[in-house]
Amino acid sequence: MIHLETVTPENWRLGLRVREDQRRFVSDSAGILARAFAYRNSRSRAFVIYNDDLPVGMAMYHDFDYEDEHAYDFSQFFIDQRYQGNGFGYEAAALILQMMKDDGKYDDVILCYVEGDIAARKLYEKLGFRHTGEADGDEIVMKLSLR
Repeated sequence: MIHLETVTPENWRLGLRVREDQRRFVSDSAGILARAFAYRNSRSRAFVIYNDDLPVGMAMYHDFDYEDEHAYDFSQFFIDQRYQGNGFGYEAAALILQMMKDDGKYDDVILCYVEGDIAARKLYEKLGFRHTGEADGDEIVMKLSLR
C-alpha cells in the first residue's frame, strides 16, 4: 500500500534514482532536499514514497505566492527506476494532492514538467492537470483546481 513519510534524518539517504535517460527531467533525492530547504519559508514538504515498507520514490511541494498567483507548487516528484510502471506514481501523486486539498490554503496546484517527458505529461493529465499555455524555458506549466 502506498503511503508518504516526511523526510527525516533516518530516511533521507535511500539511494533512490531514476533511469539515466530520465535524469534531465527530474531532480535526484539530493536535489529535492536542497529545494525543500531553499523553500523552507514557503512551507515546503518533502516526502519519501513507500510501498508498504519499501521506499519507492520522493516528492516535494511548497506554497507558491508570486504577484497575483497563489497556489501549491508540486515542485518535485519521482519514482525510483526499479519501481516504475507499477502505478505507484499515480497513487502517490493522488495522496499528495489530497494532502493539499485537506490543507485548504489554496484552490489550485501548479507544476512544470520538462518538454519531452511524455510519462510525466501523461501522469499529470490523468490526474486532471491542464496546460496553461505558459512555459518557463523548456518547462511546460500545468494547473489543477482542487475545488
